[in-house]
Amino acid sequence: MPTRIVRSGIQATRKRLLRFGTALLSDAMGKTGAMQHDMRCFSAHCRMAGPATTVRVHTADILMIGKALSVCPKGHVLVIDGQGELNTALWGGATTACARLKELAGVVIDGAVRDRSEIRRDRLPVFARAVVPNAGGAEYAGEINIPIQCGGCVVQPGDWVIGDEDGVVVVPANRLASVLTTASRLAEVEKRIYRQIRQGRDLATLLRYDELLARKSKGVFLPQMRFLEGGK
Repeated sequence: MPTRIVRSGIQATRKRLLRFGTALLSDAMGKTGAMQHDMRCFSAHCRMAGPATTVRVHTADILMIGKALSVCPKGHVLVIDGQGELNTALWGGATTACARLKELAGVVIDGAVRDRSEIRRDRLPVFARAVVPNAGGAEYAGEINIPIQCGGCVVQPGDWVIGDEDGVVVVPANRLASVLTTASRLAEVEKRIYRQIRQGRDLATLLRYDELLARKSKGVFLPQMRFLEGGK
């Protein structure tokens, strides 16, 4: 398949995902898929979406990050499994500039960064857990384009990684079509709800909370009590 066709498809998917945003996409996956709350954006621009290029590094070691940055394709999100180490920076100003010039969609690091003043002026989305001055070593080989964990989520190469002001969400590649369909339906429903709210309608009434509470009041909350309901 010609490269320009592949890139065109990625661009179209990226636009759709960014239009929905992380919150709606998480809803579309049954309120799952979000990385942990401390995975936050440190750069001037937080909105990103792209297929994942993954790398797992040895704790506090940057050797494989340089190689992964070299091979990560344009438009992809580089996702780094730094094993949650927060006292050694795996990323900084130079790598941010390099990734932006390569036109990566963004970077997500399960670990720390440094050179915050440079990163926060850059438009390349950089998500990480922490900031610390200490730099990592460059001694140990890691692995590129394997299944990893980042921010509490499993990320496979090619999964879609979306980031914005709310955080980061991972959409598995094999669920992309169904998630997009569900997100589109949810977006239409939300438009209708907001329209009703602007007209003065009560949110609890719109979402039929009274009916839900009535059913809950008649239900069994303790799992072991379901034994009695079963008549055994």
